[in-house]
Amino acid sequence: MYYKHHVFFCTNERLDGRRCCQDFNAREARLYVKDRVKDLGLAVPGGVRINSAGCMNRCAEGPVVVVYPEEVWYRYQTREDLDEIIEKHLCQGQVVERLCI
Repeated sequence: MYYKHHVFFCTNERLDGRRCCQDFNAREARLYVKDRVKDLGLAVPGGVRINSAGCMNRCAEGPVVVVYPEEVWYRYQTREDLDEIIEKHLCQGQVVERLCI
């Protein structure tokens, strides 16, 4: 396994008025997590990779992020939620149950 955790942020933007993750600044959230992971020294082979994804068909529950290989889906609202995912899941390997969808 090249990465311990591979994290995908839905950054989909729908232009037809339907709800989408980008309505909640998903691209900014992804950049925030990418920078935090880098600052923590986790952005290395065997560590954590942060990626954008197109629509993952869960925009109604969004904004969403999924962590592999565990296949854990999260909904986040604040930077504090993202920090908790980083600290508990990516650093300690614990699923953040309150944010799971």
